[in-house]
Amino acid sequence: MITSSRIKLILVALVLGAGLLFAAYVWITLSVSYSEGERAGYLQKFSKRGWVCKTWEGELLLTSMPGAIPEKFQFSVRDPELAKRMSEATGKRVLLSYAQHKGVPTSCFGETEYYAEKLQVPAQ
Repeated sequence: MITSSRIKLILVALVLGAGLLFAAYVWITLSVSYSEGERAGYLQKFSKRGWVCKTWEGELLLTSMPGAIPEKFQFSVRDPELAKRMSEATGKRVLLSYAQHKGVPTSCFGETEYYAEKLQVPAQ
């Protein structure tokens, strides 16, 4: 016969198990990148935004052929030191190294799936 204390123990174990599975999934999605690359362009916009989870979000205006409409590349930044450097480089031509992380379950880690990892500001 199953007692009420046994049922409570089972429920607690299920909740803890689900929490651990979710934490493991988040860790995997943030640790393993789907793709990596670099983009060059002008750092047009960079801001910290969000209602509950404040994240650093940026927009790179990709340079293309003269006369063509430039494409925008949106990205997130998780490193505070990199975010500081990004703020200082707003409006400048930059080279951005990024990693793409698919399946991140919440926007508390960033609003996009592209996470900036390195910033270079070429001499002008």
